[in-house]
Amino acid sequence: MTIALKLYDTYTRALRDFEPLDPAAVRMYTCGPTVYNYAHIGNLRTYIFEDILRRALEFNGYAVKHVMNITDVGHLTSDADTGEDKMEKGAARTGKTAWEIAEIYAHAFKEDLQRLNILDPSIWCKATDHIAEQIAFICCIEDKGFCYRTDDGLYFDTSKLSDYGYMARLNLEGLQAGARIEMGDKRNPTDFALWKFSPKDKQRQMEWDSPWGIGFPGWHIECSAMSAKYLGPFFDIHCGGEDHISVHHSNEIAQTEVCHGTRLANFWMHGYFLQLDDAKMAKSSGDFLRVQTLLDRGIDPLAYRMFCLSAHYRSKLNFTWDGLDGAATALNRLRASAFEWGAPGEADAGFIERFTQCVNDDLNMPRAMAVVWELVKSELPPAVRKATVLVFDRVLGLRLAEWHPAEETVPAEIMALVEQRTLARKEKRWKDADVLRNQVITAGYEIEDKPGGARVRLRKGA
Repeated sequence: MTIALKLYDTYTRALRDFEPLDPAAVRMYTCGPTVYNYAHIGNLRTYIFEDILRRALEFNGYAVKHVMNITDVGHLTSDADTGEDKMEKGAARTGKTAWEIAEIYAHAFKEDLQRLNILDPSIWCKATDHIAEQIAFICCIEDKGFCYRTDDGLYFDTSKLSDYGYMARLNLEGLQAGARIEMGDKRNPTDFALWKFSPKDKQRQMEWDSPWGIGFPGWHIECSAMSAKYLGPFFDIHCGGEDHISVHHSNEIAQTEVCHGTRLANFWMHGYFLQLDDAKMAKSSGDFLRVQTLLDRGIDPLAYRMFCLSAHYRSKLNFTWDGLDGAATALNRLRASAFEWGAPGEADAGFIERFTQCVNDDLNMPRAMAVVWELVKSELPPAVRKATVLVFDRVLGLRLAEWHPAEETVPAEIMALVEQRTLARKEKRWKDADVLRNQVITAGYEIEDKPGGARVRLRKGA
C-alpha cells in the first residue's frame, strides 16, 4: 500500500501531504553554516534533521536535488544589521585572513557531516562565489521600488510589503511600538540590509564594487539569489533552524515575493534547538560542544545521531551526557544484534510498512525507533531481521551494514588451546575438549561456538 508522506509546513502551520512540484526531482534548499567558527552539536542537530528528511524523501522513491549554501560573507553579529561581519571578526580572533578561516571552518564542517553520516548536498554554493547573482537580485528589488539608501547601505523597505513576516506571524505594530533595536537611518525596525557599504575609515578584507558603491551583500540576499539560481524561484522545500523563522527566512520570502512573486518554497521546515541545561546552545558563550569534543571523550559521533533520533525534530531536545551515554549503549546493542543476525535474507513487509508509517508521519523518528526495537525483540528469523533493519537504516543512517566488533588480539598460546579443542571436538573426545575449554577460561578468555568456527574473546570482567 502507498503511505502518504505528510510534512509540517511552517508557512501554513499545517501538516500537509507532500507532492513534488516536478516529478523528476524534489528540489530542496538547506541553510548552511556561517564559517567563522566550528559548528557545535546544536547546529548539527538541524543538519541531522535535514538529512533524515532527505533520506525519507529518497526512501519514498523520490530523486532529490539538494542545495546547501556556505555563508562566508555578510552575516553581521546582530540581526539588526549592526556590529562586525562575523567573518571579519573571526579573522581578527584567529590572526588569519577571512578567506583562510572560511576554508578552514568549511572543511571542518564537511568533516563533521561525514562523521555524522550526513549526506553531502548535490550542490555546495558559497556566498562569495555568487556576488554577481546577489547584485542582480538587489537591482530587481530596487527597480520595483522596495528599497532605500542610507549612509551605511541599501535597505529593504518592509512597510511596502503587506504580508511581510506572515510565516512568523509577526506583530508589526507591536514591533514598531516596542522597538529596542538600533534603528540608525532605518525607517522600520524590520527593514534589513541588502547591501552594506564598506566603512570609510578602514578597508575590509571582503568587499566588492556594485552600482551603489564598494561594499558587501547582506546576509539574507545570498539564499534568495542562490536558491533561485539552482532550484528556480519556487521549489519544494526550504529548511533551517527555528531561529531563522522570524528574521532570515521571513526576509528571504520578502525578497523573493518582490522579484518573483512567490514565497520561494512550497514547504518551509524548521528544526528546533538542542538545549544545554534548558538553555539554547550557542557559540557566543565561548564554550560549546563540537563533534571533536565527543571524539576526545571516546564517543562515536553516530551515538549523537542516535541521541537525536530520540526526539521529534519539532521539539526541543535537552542534552545531557547521561542521555548521550544511553544513546551510545542503545546504538551498540543495535549494532551487535544486526551483526549477530548474519547475512540478510528477505525483509519483512509488515515491519517495513509500520516503519514507513512513522517516517511518513512528519518524520516521527521516536515512533520509528520503537518499531526498530520491536523488530530486535521479535521472533522473526535472524536473516529476515537483518534484511529489515538494513532497510530501516536507509533512513536512520547509522551505518549498520558496515559495523563489526573490534578485533581482539588473542595470544598465540590461547589460540593453540582453541585449535586443540576444535580437533578434540571433531574427533569426539569430549572430555579433552572440556579440559581445554576450562584452560582457556582460566586464562581469562571465553569461547563461543559459531557455525563458522569458534570465536574467542577476552572474558568480561577478566
